[in-house]
Amino acid sequence: MSETLYVIDGGAGKGSAVKVVNQLLAGVHIASAGEAMALGARMGVNPRLLYQSIINSSGSSWMFVNRVPHMLDADYTPLSAVNIFVKDLGIVLAQGRNCRVHLHLAATAHQQFLSAASGGFAFEDDAAVVKIYEKLAGISVACEEKDSQIITPAAFTSHEPSNIKIISKQELLGTLPPQWPEDPVDQIRSSEDSKQARVLVVLDDDPTGTQTVHGITVLTEWTVESIKEEFLKQPSCFFILTNSRALSSDKASVLVRSIASNVKAAATLAERSFTIVLRGDSTLRGHFPEELDAVASVIGETDAWIICPFFPQGGRYTIHDVHYVADEDKLVPAGETEFAKDAVFGYKASNLKQWVEEKTKGRFNSKDIASISIDTLRNGGPETVCKELCRLPKGSVCIVNAASEKDISVFSAGMIQAELKGRRFLCRTAATFVSARIGLKYKAPLTPTNLGVPTCKNGGLIVVGSYVPKTTKQVEALRAQFPNSIHWLELSVPNIASGSIISRESEINHISRAADALLAAGIDTVIMTSRTLVTGKDDSDNLEINSKVSSALVEIVKRIQVYPRYLLAKGGITSSDLATKAMKASKAEVLGQALPGVPIWRLGAESRHPGMPYIVFPGNVGSSSAIAEIVASWSCKSLQIAKNILLEAANGHYAVGAFNVYNLEGISSVISAAKDEGSPAILQIHPTALRHGKGALVAACISAAKTANVPIAVHLDHGTDEQEILDAIDMGFDSIMIDCSHLPFKENLERTKRITIAAHSRNVFVEAELGRLSGTEDGLTVEEYEEKLTDPIQADEFLRETKVDALAVCIGNVHGIYPKDGPKLKFDLLQKLGEITSKHNSFLVLHGASGLSPDVIKECIKHGVRKFNVNTEVRSAYVTTLREPKKDLLDIMSCAQDAMKTVIAEKLKVFGSSGKFLNQAHV
Repeated sequence: MSETLYVIDGGAGKGSAVKVVNQLLAGVHIASAGEAMALGARMGVNPRLLYQSIINSSGSSWMFVNRVPHMLDADYTPLSAVNIFVKDLGIVLAQGRNCRVHLHLAATAHQQFLSAASGGFAFEDDAAVVKIYEKLAGISVACEEKDSQIITPAAFTSHEPSNIKIISKQELLGTLPPQWPEDPVDQIRSSEDSKQARVLVVLDDDPTGTQTVHGITVLTEWTVESIKEEFLKQPSCFFILTNSRALSSDKASVLVRSIASNVKAAATLAERSFTIVLRGDSTLRGHFPEELDAVASVIGETDAWIICPFFPQGGRYTIHDVHYVADEDKLVPAGETEFAKDAVFGYKASNLKQWVEEKTKGRFNSKDIASISIDTLRNGGPETVCKELCRLPKGSVCIVNAASEKDISVFSAGMIQAELKGRRFLCRTAATFVSARIGLKYKAPLTPTNLGVPTCKNGGLIVVGSYVPKTTKQVEALRAQFPNSIHWLELSVPNIASGSIISRESEINHISRAADALLAAGIDTVIMTSRTLVTGKDDSDNLEINSKVSSALVEIVKRIQVYPRYLLAKGGITSSDLATKAMKASKAEVLGQALPGVPIWRLGAESRHPGMPYIVFPGNVGSSSAIAEIVASWSCKSLQIAKNILLEAANGHYAVGAFNVYNLEGISSVISAAKDEGSPAILQIHPTALRHGKGALVAACISAAKTANVPIAVHLDHGTDEQEILDAIDMGFDSIMIDCSHLPFKENLERTKRITIAAHSRNVFVEAELGRLSGTEDGLTVEEYEEKLTDPIQADEFLRETKVDALAVCIGNVHGIYPKDGPKLKFDLLQKLGEITSKHNSFLVLHGASGLSPDVIKECIKHGVRKFNVNTEVRSAYVTTLREPKKDLLDIMSCAQDAMKTVIAEKLKVFGSSGKFLNQAHV
């Protein structure tokens, strides 16, 4: 919405009348823009030169300026579709008929949009109306920028050189001299440890600037007292989160000036010297030079502004003063990337000297701007850098080239030397400069295990607000990897940006309540903005839309009462607002990174969720699979509950019962018995039961396991169909069994190996079977003549090749009822198999535990069995109660549940697992 509100006199409907007039003008201007460009192209005028000329003439219009670039780039991504103007101009013409006004121009424009729609362009951007003229005239308005010499209509000249091209990353880096031979980090650390270096105060325009540091404090408030407190701790560095990128230029300047004033006052009180770094986006988006001017108005003129957007974690390099963005193995000049087309912070120049001239509107001439070259860094080292910085005239601008982290470390060491000689600098940099300037060394990405994050019942919360194409690809990859185990809630941006107050409240309330329920059930939940980009008519309008969407996300998260296992915020504005407004954090500690360039914070004691891991994920960082990688490593499944249960059993020399379940009564019986006994247990579902109960049965098991007070895993039993097993992984099973024991050994091995790789990539525990049990289970019968004992030699090869986590063996055990003379188990064979599984760090599993005596079970445990499958005895207890007369269905269900629970509890005692988790069971 516009910042200006117009009150239209005349009663109800007059606002709609204004909108009708607006749509008439908009439609006619778009159609005439297409017609004009087609005419110019037909007359042989270069379309881009024509466009640049017209936008400075009296014949231009807002729609001409906005839509013609779509035609020139042949980019018809639908921001407003052809069909919309078919509808809107139809409404305009209907109003004209009602008012008896002949609208000849509107009718002609309407006809052009109708022709474009019928020509197959209905769902393309409304600028696609030009295609009708292109077809009729036999020309193309699309024109590559390299084919034109652009005339920039401003008070300065853009010097974008035609020789800056996309280039092979390896080829360009290969032309650079060898790196400086010495490591300057020790020199930097010496200056920091001796407190000679100035304190680095980083004003971060969104939270993603912490993506290269660890052990650093972030302040989200900036009172003189809180800043003074940080100075008194004598840190090398601390961050102040401004989130100024989300503000208009004027508001950002006011905010930054206020913060700089408080920093100066606090430093005076604490008697500390400082250098201010305005940490900005590595793709050159942000309020430059306004924020630097704001700081300079407080601290006075400095010797130089340092411009250093190098950020290798995101593939950003500055070479020969040109800033590049890596796209796989290519380096793309920044001015030619999607980032340069940003609706608010767009630019054209890739050469940073020319970029400074462009953004300052000629205040700094590119010819007068200095730079530290890679040759200087790699051949001259810190001392040469210091000399060049000291030679700069006061008030200079200096570009820092860099193609490696050592380059930035060399520059930082030289800059510190220059500061010790009395020089003062004001910096506009990306995140890498900060860690280099304070001498931080690389720290490997953190995992939940590193942070001591315990198994948590609640789900993780992922909030996606960023709109950049990279984010959309990452979201698609996340959905593809977790189609069933993650729940998705979409926030409608049109409803939030332009809907009524009622529709906005309804949207927020619905999503927050749904998220609360899902997180409490232990389900990882994604809240994301709808992916269709909604834009306004100008920069101010776009910022207003961004603000409305961000405030809606904040309100949703504020209303969620459940403590998430972790919170991941995707996008700079999103992560800032959620931290400060939704989580009420005034301070946080940067622990490290979840992936390169993706910081993890620990929220302060004053926040809503003290100590909660907060993953700050920049919008423009990471591969397509990056979000999915983090979600996989932070999911409850990543804690490998099934493996942990069996590891505890191995360490405690007992076994765990795995009980087949078919309905809610069976699930409740296992959970209730396990809780009463203080024992771990495994809920397992046979494929035939899965086909009957479908996803509802799985969801019930997962929910029961996550809310239990004792360790419970959910296991797929005897999976024989490969696709069925893969689907089970997607459904959220903790553990799966691959049963290819009916196949020849080599085929069993190869198929098991293939499925195991897929399962392990998703952190799913795998059990397999070698040997063949006779007997009947869930309607599947194996005759005695098909029975085959497990061969130790084959078992050794099988475990070595497949890398399965557990092996079910046949030593004379059977599915179902044992013969009258009892089981005849071969304990000598079991002993050999136990030694082999132990050698491969695998667990020994015995199916057919129904009917085995306590003495036999204890002997099996002694030889290494850690998991027993139980089905027949529990089923029999259930079926028996059905034969007894009862008053009501609830009586039948209750008696059946009690009967099953009795059997299960007895088994837990025999397996030795009772009492192992009594403290947890009674929490």
